[in-house]
Amino acid sequence: MKGRAMDRTSKISKILSREGYDDVLFLRPEDARKVLTQKRLEIIRTVESEKVDSIRGLARKLGRKENVVYEDLELLFEEGIIDFEEKGNRKIPILRHKNVMVYPIVVEGEENT
Repeated sequence: MKGRAMDRTSKISKILSREGYDDVLFLRPEDARKVLTQKRLEIIRTVESEKVDSIRGLARKLGRKENVVYEDLELLFEEGIIDFEEKGNRKIPILRHKNVMVYPIVVEGEENT
């Protein structure tokens, strides 16, 4: 992010924090379109709402192949949505942020440029 976009993000972050959204990841629209597919959203929702003890366990819960779930998790990791907690030889997916917002966000009173 550069200059004005960074200022806008900082301003938006402060507003969101006051409203109770204190842990927010911002995604650009092109990244959101690439990353937030139905299957990956299902992964995110499952990690958020259920006890997941491993990638294998997550794949079983979802009824999907482990290698495909792993690839999706790696992409979600690269975009900053998922993190991994290591316990022994297991990688446990966890959410890195409580909230994900997609640009462009317009703050009241600002011009679109």
